[in-house]
Amino acid sequence: MFDPIPARKYLSLIIATVLASTAIVSCAAPSVLRLTPPSELFASGNAAPVIARFLPGQRFDLQATLRPDTGATITGFQFAVDGKTLHAKPGTTSMVTTGLVSGLPAGTAVVSQRAYANTAPGVHVLTVTATQSDGQTSTASGNFEIVGITDGGRVAKNIIILLGDGMGASQRTAARIMAKGYAQGKAKGLLAMDTFPYTGMVMTASLNSIVTDSAPGMANYVNGNKANNNQEGVFPDDTVAAFDNPRIEYLSEYLHRLQGKSLGIVTTADVFDATPAANAVHTANRGNGTGIVDQYLDDRQLTGLSVLMGGGRKWFLANPSAVPQGANGSARRSSSDYILPSDIVTAWGAASGALDAGRDVIGDFQAAGFTYAADKAELDAAGVPDKLLGLFAYSNMNVAMDKIGKRRGVSTIVDDYGFPDQPMLDEMTDKALQVLAKNPKGFVAMIEGASIDKQAHLMDSDRWIEETIEFDRAVQVAKDFAIEHPDTLVIVTADHECAGAAIIGASVVSNGTLHSYAGTGQGTLRDKVVGTYDAAKFPKYTLAADGYPVSTDVDNKMLIGYGANADRYEAWVTNERPTQDSQQPFVAQAPLNTYPANPAVRNASNGFLITGQVSGEQAVHTATDIPLSAYGRGAVFFTGVMDNTDVFFKLGQAAIGGVRHIEEDN
Repeated sequence: MFDPIPARKYLSLIIATVLASTAIVSCAAPSVLRLTPPSELFASGNAAPVIARFLPGQRFDLQATLRPDTGATITGFQFAVDGKTLHAKPGTTSMVTTGLVSGLPAGTAVVSQRAYANTAPGVHVLTVTATQSDGQTSTASGNFEIVGITDGGRVAKNIIILLGDGMGASQRTAARIMAKGYAQGKAKGLLAMDTFPYTGMVMTASLNSIVTDSAPGMANYVNGNKANNNQEGVFPDDTVAAFDNPRIEYLSEYLHRLQGKSLGIVTTADVFDATPAANAVHTANRGNGTGIVDQYLDDRQLTGLSVLMGGGRKWFLANPSAVPQGANGSARRSSSDYILPSDIVTAWGAASGALDAGRDVIGDFQAAGFTYAADKAELDAAGVPDKLLGLFAYSNMNVAMDKIGKRRGVSTIVDDYGFPDQPMLDEMTDKALQVLAKNPKGFVAMIEGASIDKQAHLMDSDRWIEETIEFDRAVQVAKDFAIEHPDTLVIVTADHECAGAAIIGASVVSNGTLHSYAGTGQGTLRDKVVGTYDAAKFPKYTLAADGYPVSTDVDNKMLIGYGANADRYEAWVTNERPTQDSQQPFVAQAPLNTYPANPAVRNASNGFLITGQVSGEQAVHTATDIPLSAYGRGAVFFTGVMDNTDVFFKLGQAAIGGVRHIEEDN
């Protein structure tokens, strides 16, 4: 197994370099404002903790922001590692003095050396030397670590990451209560994720906050490094462009380059969304949907992308006029597309990109050999192709409650959205794993239950609980696959917790009585309904043959509160219709514009006002640690309390170094 402790032999080198660089900077004219990868050595002069860590040979960019003395210009730069000058290949370096963020001094330059890699385990000192037009120089240093891999074990050929977006311990518990029930304090059954033999807790902070958003929340798992909120696969920089930031090689890219593995991405969100994109796309702006979906296809030779399924068709449909709302639902804009600088193209072998709102991306995927499915019927009819693209909604797919309602013939919500035949997450997962298993070299798959988070933001308790049940059904599919393919590692986790969800207890009245209390205010809906401690007893739900509750409005139903909530009206009953999704292209048109606009107005006529702790219309993410459960080859590594970046190195150990028999046996 790898050793995370910095190697002793580098300590003296670190101290010497810090002292030398400090002395030089104090008297030299140029200044180093930023040095990437980030480090405490550069930021504070402390050698620990080491912030940036990489697997042996994992590629990443080196970058510095250099400020010249007044009246001078930056004329040169040089990176060195452990005192040895780095000689870059032609075309892999750059110096940028325009397009920088506001507030930087005149003449500031951002300098880069792209796609650097190091194979020597241990802590290394990174030094940049800046030269300005009068010949004066200055030097600054930071550090990074190469985390070693222990060889000699049985490797995990396949890696399946199941990501319940926003799924904390409360979300998992609520799903168990609803789906399995309790008798005299004992759960009558376990969720699939509960049956995984190893569990740990994950710290979820991003590079710039204790509270992460979904972009670094996912990316930190699959490249081993902290990122700023809203950024995926990159370090922050001082340019305004969204796609030129310093890159970090993803697990998919690393294992495709070294082992030829495929990548599969399955989500119930829009595929441009932060979690799916943070497995394959490098951008400082998670909202640049046009460029994100283009990069999926354009850089498939880097990631091995073979399966992409979810919502998000609006980014794939040509919009030649780039009008605010294409008649076909297209959201493509040249303003959110990308063109990469030449040093990234040369060093990484990436596609250069183009500003092309009129691109037919579905057609381009098909031309690249992908079979395309637009609904469940087409997905079922697709067989097991070599490559698969499935786009089942304009933006985010409808949630489990509403998809199941259509299948039962009791709801037309999916019809209102224009997509009446959407697959469930477990169905998508099963098809994806069949396709990916065709690669004899293995695969990395990311399966996301996205609307656990989205419905928790909206504080729609019954919908996010059913989303968690849908997600757990996908977990069972992955576990079944791992049983049949024992060289598979499966992990189930979340990128963060959302909304500070808490299971308060249960209603003390029948469903009929609860509905009769509509509009009676806090004195009744709170004081006469909410049962805590002994009064909560054990809520009982009945499951239909499809695996979902017959109804979420039952006598003495489970009640959810929120610790990170915005203002909302609470009636405790199931919301007949979901809250508006602003990402849907036709949300301002009937019938979608008749749906509740936000939780601050939803249930205003039948609920009571709960004043929130945060402003705005939605609940927010929290900094709470989240559970991670693991099954299969290498699962033994995932115990204790770990940082989200630690997960990457455990995955790398399982896939490259393997697992020794003694580790699996203990």
